Amino acid sequence: MMDFGGFYYFLATNNLSDWLETLPIILSNWKKQAKDKNLKNWESIVKAIPLIVPEFLDLVHGVRADSSKISFRQRLSIEKLLRQLMPWRKGPFTLYGINIDAEWRSDWKWNRLLPYISSLSGRIVLDVGCSSGYYMWRMVGAGAHLVVGVDPMPLFLCQFEAIRKLLGEDQRAHVLPISIEKLPAMKVFNTVFSMGVLYHRRSPLDHLIQLKNQLINGGELVLETLVVEGDGQRVLIPENRYAQMRNVYFIPSSAVLKQWVERCGFQNVSIVDISVVSVHEQRHTNWSGNNYLSRFLDPQNPSRTIEGYPAPCRAILTAVKKY
Repeated sequence: MMDFGGFYYFLATNNLSDWLETLPIILSNWKKQAKDKNLKNWESIVKAIPLIVPEFLDLVHGVRADSSKISFRQRLSIEKLLRQLMPWRKGPFTLYGINIDAEWRSDWKWNRLLPYISSLSGRIVLDVGCSSGYYMWRMVGAGAHLVVGVDPMPLFLCQFEAIRKLLGEDQRAHVLPISIEKLPAMKVFNTVFSMGVLYHRRSPLDHLIQLKNQLINGGELVLETLVVEGDGQRVLIPENRYAQMRNVYFIPSSAVLKQWVERCGFQNVSIVDISVVSVHEQRHTNWSGNNYLSRFLDPQNPSRTIEGYPAPCRAILTAVKKY
C-alpha cells in the first residue's frame, strides 16, 4: 500500500504541521476503503521501478530527465513497467530515452495558460483532478514550493508515484488519492488549479465554492473547462452523453462561466483563452487507450460531436478570491 510518510515529513518540516491533524486520518480511511482490484498490481509495478536521481532534469520546458548511468537494458525494463500502467492520458514525459506519448499534449495547454497566471514562485499550489501529475511537475518547474494534487483514481496515483521515483523522489509534489469533496477547507493554498473537472460536477457552483475554500484570501483560481458559444443565458445540458462521456452535466457559455465564478466569491475574473480542441492535441498513441477525440466527432461534420452537440471548446479563466 502506498506510503505517504515522505509527504508527512515535508509538512512537518515546512511549517505546515497543522495539516497533520486531518490528512493522515483521511488517507488512512482511503487505504481501508481502496477497492480497485488492480491496485495491488499497480503498486507492485511502482515498487519495481528503480529510484533514479537524474543527472539532467528539466521541468521548465517539459518533464524531462536523463542520466548517463542508465543502460539500454535498464531503459527497456523501465519502459516495460511504465507500459503496464497504461493508459497514460496526460503528458508527455521524456525520461531516460523513454517518451511517454500520452493521449493529451498537455504541454500545449500549459503553454496557453502560463502567460496569464500569477508567478508560482514560492507558492503552495493545489491541482484538482491532477491525473498522472504532468501539470504538477510543470508547476514545480515554475517555482512552486509545494504542489498537492488530488484525484480519486488509483491508477493516476500509481502513475504519479512511478514518475516521482524516476525524478529522484522529489518531495515538492505529492498526490492524494481523494476527491476535492474529501479535502477539508484548508484555506492555505496560494493558487488552485481545476482543469477539466467542472463539467463533470452535478453542482458546478458547489465545486467553485470548494475551490474557493482551499484558497487564502487573495489567492488565485486557474480554471479550465468546456464552454459553448452563447450569451449570458446559454448553458448546454447534454441529454445522455457528450463526446461519448457519460458524466458531463453542464457546459456554460464563457459569459455564464464568468457569472458563476463571480457569484461564488471571486473578483478580477477574466477569460484569458478560448480554444477549440484539436484532434492533434487529444489523439491516439501507443501509450493511450481507445478514447481519443477523432472517435467522438461526427465524421461528416467534425464541428459536431457524434451526438450532434458542438465539438469541444475549452476556456481558461483566472480569478482572485475576495478578501
